[in-house]
Amino acid sequence: MSNRDIDSISLLCHKLETHGVRTDLLDPGPLPPARVLEIDAAGWGKAAEIAHAEKWRWAGVWAEDLLSELYVYACLEHQGAYLVLRAGLSAEHPRLPSQAPYYWAADRPERHLQDMFGIHFDDHPDPRRWTRHQAWDESSHPLRRDFPAAGLSPRQTSPDNSYPFLRAQGASVYEIPVGPVHAGIIEPGHFRFLAIGETVLHLEERLGYVHKGIEKIAEGRDPHSLARLAGRVSGDTTVSHAWAACLAMERAAGLDAPPRAAFLRGILAERERVINHLWDIGALCNDVGFGFGFYQFGRLRELWLRENQALFGHRLLMDKIVPGGVAVDVDAAVGQRIKLSIAALRKELDELITILDNNSSLEDRFLAAGHLSTELATALGALGFVGRASGQSFDVRQDAPYAPYQQLRMRVAQEEQGDVSSRLWVRYKELRTSLRLLEDMLDGMPSGELLTAWRIPQEHAVGFAAVESWRGEVLCFVRFAADNRISRYWPRDASVINWPALEKLVLGNIVPDFPVCNKSVNGSYSGHDL
Repeated sequence: MSNRDIDSISLLCHKLETHGVRTDLLDPGPLPPARVLEIDAAGWGKAAEIAHAEKWRWAGVWAEDLLSELYVYACLEHQGAYLVLRAGLSAEHPRLPSQAPYYWAADRPERHLQDMFGIHFDDHPDPRRWTRHQAWDESSHPLRRDFPAAGLSPRQTSPDNSYPFLRAQGASVYEIPVGPVHAGIIEPGHFRFLAIGETVLHLEERLGYVHKGIEKIAEGRDPHSLARLAGRVSGDTTVSHAWAACLAMERAAGLDAPPRAAFLRGILAERERVINHLWDIGALCNDVGFGFGFYQFGRLRELWLRENQALFGHRLLMDKIVPGGVAVDVDAAVGQRIKLSIAALRKELDELITILDNNSSLEDRFLAAGHLSTELATALGALGFVGRASGQSFDVRQDAPYAPYQQLRMRVAQEEQGDVSSRLWVRYKELRTSLRLLEDMLDGMPSGELLTAWRIPQEHAVGFAAVESWRGEVLCFVRFAADNRISRYWPRDASVINWPALEKLVLGNIVPDFPVCNKSVNGSYSGHDL
């Protein structure tokens, strides 16, 4: 942690103390590279108010049941420094002031904790249930220790038809319900529009239809089993979630993956980034009827997926990052083949981007559609290409680098206009950056081992990690129980932060532009619905 990071954390602690919030900055920190600040539950909301004023970004909240009490954690970030606030609560009557009045991003995650742990957040602006739907009654909280992973009843869940959506007002305003089952093969999510004519006045999302119980079924797993589970939080982000989980577990165990393994992890992550950005660009073309772009970018993606299968044994690269290192290697012949694929892709991208850039019909549909201002992106804490298309510059690889990125040249793609076109261009620029990073990692890869021997962590050891996925920042927290078993696993996909941005950027657009606005954000339903 740099002197700048220490200064910004010290300044925030001083501000909190000045306003009567009792704090204890734990040293040594139990969650490196993050620092942990213990605060009184009564000061939880005030801490958020002051952190917001000091321009700390709110990144996530989670809790854990320690039987006699609950711990609640909130993660803040400022210029690459991570600070985790922690407060202890009574397990019988857990209450905290809400941080949502100061951070929009805290709204739904706090409601998730309300449903899963029974924590009441005072002064929360929207106390409606969020994750529960109708699967559990008001007294059941599935992430408490006494709740069985198999659930309480095999009966079919009742339809969630009483959720109090905002209702249409006025003779000319009408509602359009879309989903949760869609015409295509996308995952389930419900979108409730209020519109006049074809102009969207309001959009409300309802997610959670594919809740998988990830956090619950993680309990009791060994490190390798948790890594496999993490790789299935969101299938298109399997590398990044597995990397974050392994990095958090390794920090809890007090070990580092070998330098060669770190470079191989980077290669897998950048290949994942390339494949997904290719698919998104093609899908954006498809949503406005430009079939040529859809076919060409889909073809390029398929070539790289097949190469993944040939070189690494899995199209999506599942289970290739393991605790202590990696399960694959790249020899000279494989490295040369990857370089040839990079050169071929770079040549095709040069030709295709010229076609896209000169296509007036694409320009007509992309420019000014789905505008997300810099101010709103900042307020929402928008991540990845969504944030960077609206003037944000944060990228974990640059601002809080982890191996191997601190040894590489990072150039963060950025746009200012905040529309669908900007989000496409950021994706394209990130493609080019990833190709260069792949070449740099292949050229600079050190020799050595692929795995560090696993060291069983002490009981109650905890770990934290932040990794830059293709969608943006992925966070992970783990706690170990006895006998090398997981007590608590909390992953946070970038989609959790970015889904609310879709509700804002679609306002004032016409209803037929919703698909392309939605695809320009491309939130993961699975990554949200743990």
